[in-house]
This record gives sequence, structure tokens and C-alpha cells, in this order.
Amino acid sequence: MAIDYDKLMAWRFEDVRHRYTQRDTMLYALGVGLGTDPCDETELRFVYEKNLLALPTLPVVLGYPGMWLKDPATGVDWVRLVHGEQGLKLHRPIPPEGDVIGRTRVTGIIDKGPGKGALIYTERSVVDAASGDLLATLSSTTFCRADGGFGGPSGPVKSVHELPNRPIDHSTDFATQPRAALIYRLSGDYNPLHAEPAVARAAGFERPILHGLATYAIAGWAIVKTVCGGDPHALGSIDVRFSSPVYPGETIRTEMWVDGKVVSFRALAVERNVMVLNNGRAELR
Repeated sequence: MAIDYDKLMAWRFEDVRHRYTQRDTMLYALGVGLGTDPCDETELRFVYEKNLLALPTLPVVLGYPGMWLKDPATGVDWVRLVHGEQGLKLHRPIPPEGDVIGRTRVTGIIDKGPGKGALIYTERSVVDAASGDLLATLSSTTFCRADGGFGGPSGPVKSVHELPNRPIDHSTDFATQPRAALIYRLSGDYNPLHAEPAVARAAGFERPILHGLATYAIAGWAIVKTVCGGDPHALGSIDVRFSSPVYPGETIRTEMWVDGKVVSFRALAVERNVMVLNNGRAELR
């Protein structure tokens, strides 16, 4: 089955009511990899309930509609899709526990042509269930590697943030754990690509890969720790393009350029010297 452009553009998502607790917030931070050194009090604030803080990227797992592209009616070969881009705009500080509603919609579909895949753009609003206040807006690009050539539009394609042409200002290394994906998936993304070796091989990977959103959160934490003095509320937005997968156990090096309130960044898998995140742009409050 091929993608039906009109049908997919009109795809109906149910509102997702999500009650999350301090335990969920701590589990998310542990899945990202914080707390490896239990005496690091900068990280302890996100994995221990005393004066608990939420990582600013927590909204990526709040009100999540699940693996909706796994539905055969979408026409997408879900085994071969990968996360292409992720954006997050924070409208208010994220509390360490709460009751929220996630509202998702498809905002665009790009046909890159036969053998070249397709792009699906979605947007999710996360609002406080009691007050209706908008907490965060998330934008996502899914690259459907096997689904090009369905006759859809070839544009417009989102522009990318160009990185500065000068030496980096900061560099931060973060060692992921071999079991990182198995912990991160407990925050809601149960795609077997990140857990089952046979599924990973069928998708063209040598073994299960780390969630792109975990890599995204690691880069976000690098910015908060290095540029924001560890204050998660200082981050206003963060957008990035995923350029290559990370295998759990690899070291992620985030390289940053700071220009006022704008932080440009990219990330490498150190052991393979492979760019895994590119064209990153974060904005401070």
C-alpha cells in the first residue's frame, strides 16, 4: 500500500491525556543517561525526588500519540522509517509532575521521489489539562525511507540552520550506556527497533539503535549544563536534524557555538567519528 496524501494529511488523532508523576520524570532523566555518577549533584536534581527538576526536553514524551505510523492504513513501511528532525519550543517551565493533553496533527508530506523516500511533518501541542495553558509545541520530521514516489508534492521542504564557520566555543562529551535504549523506551517509545536485534537488522542496522530523541535530549542537556549553568528553565527552544544513528554505549560529543541567546550545535559519535546530530539551533530565554 502506498501513501494516500489526502488521507494522511487529514489523519485524525485522538487527544492524549497524560498524567505523569515525579517517578516518570526521574525515569526519563535516567533513560537519557543522567545519574551515572550518583554523587554529581548537578545531575542528581533530575533523578532524585528532593527538589526535583524536569529536563527541558521532557515534553517529547508527554502526550505522545504512539507508533501511529505502524497503522497499515497510513501506507507507510514503518520498519524502515527513521526520525529526521525534531523541534521543541518551551512556552513555560515544565513541572516535574502534572496532567497534560497532547494534540497532534500532520502539517505536511513531501514526496522525495521513487527510491528516495518521503517526509512527514507533524506538530504536537502539550497543554496543561486543568488550565489549558500551552506548555510546549513540538515539531517532528519522519523520514519514510521506503515510501517515495506516491505522487505527492515535492516541496516546500523545511530550511535548515547553518552552523557558524568558525571554531567551536564549547565541547561536551557524554558517555551513553549499552542498555540506554532499554531504559529510555520505558518513557513511552516502544518501537522494537530500539530493543529487538532482528527488527534492527531488518531495518538495515547491525544492532538496536538509540532513540533519536534520547540523543536529542543528551545534546539539550549538554547545552543546559555548559551554557546555562545547569538551569533547565534557561532553555527556550531546541531544533536539530538527525544525521546518523547512535548505538548504545557510544560517547556523544556535543559541539556548540554561542551567539548571544542563540546556541548553534552538532553532535558526534566519538568512537566512529560520525556526525549524529547536525544543524542544531537552541535559543535561550
